[in-house]
Amino acid sequence: MTPRKTQPARKPPLSDTPRPEAAPLAADPARMEIFLVATPGLEEPLAAEARALGFDAQVQPGGVAFTGGWPEVWRANLHLRGATRVLARIGAFRAMHPAQLDKRARRFPWADWLRPEVPLRLEATSRKSRIYHAGAIIQRVEAALRDTLGVAFADDAPVTLKIRLEDDLCTLSLDTSGESLHKRGHKQAVGKAPMRETMAAMFLRQCGFDGREPVLDPMCGSGTFVIEAAEIAAGLAPGRLRDFAFQQLRSFDPEAWQAMRATAAAPPAPALRHHGRDRDAGAIRMSRENAERAGVQDLTDFQTGAVAELQRPEGPPGLVIVNPPYGARIGNKGPLFCLHAAMGEVLRMRFRGWRVGLVTSDAQLARATGLPFREPGPYVAHGGLKVRLWRTGPL
Repeated sequence: MTPRKTQPARKPPLSDTPRPEAAPLAADPARMEIFLVATPGLEEPLAAEARALGFDAQVQPGGVAFTGGWPEVWRANLHLRGATRVLARIGAFRAMHPAQLDKRARRFPWADWLRPEVPLRLEATSRKSRIYHAGAIIQRVEAALRDTLGVAFADDAPVTLKIRLEDDLCTLSLDTSGESLHKRGHKQAVGKAPMRETMAAMFLRQCGFDGREPVLDPMCGSGTFVIEAAEIAAGLAPGRLRDFAFQQLRSFDPEAWQAMRATAAAPPAPALRHHGRDRDAGAIRMSRENAERAGVQDLTDFQTGAVAELQRPEGPPGLVIVNPPYGARIGNKGPLFCLHAAMGEVLRMRFRGWRVGLVTSDAQLARATGLPFREPGPYVAHGGLKVRLWRTGPL
């Protein structure tokens, strides 16, 4: 019997109607993911600071995340001392080829987030995605924004949109801070190899400083540690003297923002003073000027003096915290061993009951002080170097 031939199954005819593009997913403005960019190595203290302010913060690679709305974005910018930037994640969509990126970028509800009269700057990154060229990503999204919203673009624009492609998922985030948050608005003068305010605040936190004890920096430079300590003690919000990028967004409510800033007014100033010393008279002049602009001149005391002349201030014991020169940062580190040894001897002899925090990239220099340091903290990125915080208990 001849086997019966089977006919191949017919494929359904292709429709002439194009399949609809999946709509981009925009965030709920009341429940966005808010991401705090951290200095690498300082994610944990930043998360602790955010939780202390009432945010349900969790550490993620590169920073800290929590969920909230625009009031939480404003409050984070105003009050957080350790965050470098506050990003609001406003939406996401899949994009596996440039045409798809173009279509979905054009369908995104930009007008819900951006004001067409405010210039914009775009930044893009790509990882493990089929669209891998950052320039092509920027070109497509820029064209979509220009055609749908009429936005202008500039390198110095007040608002930055960050576009991240990872595993073909395009995530859109608005930088709500503008200038880096370490720029508090009061420091116009800086010395050599300055410590950023965000780092200083987190090192103070790691040393257990809560504003109820005096702080002394024997090599204060432009006064960063001392001014941060005085602001913390006085309850002064770090963002009180500056503006932010979120003030240029569609969601901004000037009256609500002014009310929030008004509630951040400082309580009565504490009686404790915080002390800075430096052998460079120019550094002391800079510190005093910076403290005056910050409004903490009455809470700080800056005096010229070498480490060998350092004396314990009157009053209760507190925290000595210092970011001394460590060779790679300034120059030859040979003579620095003597400096560290002399500093350690002065602190052991004259600062009984005080704790010490020392920031350095060189473990040998830390040990040269002869101070009873505990296990040092994690490595922290600082000006191309990796530094660590070394801490003691009460001497």
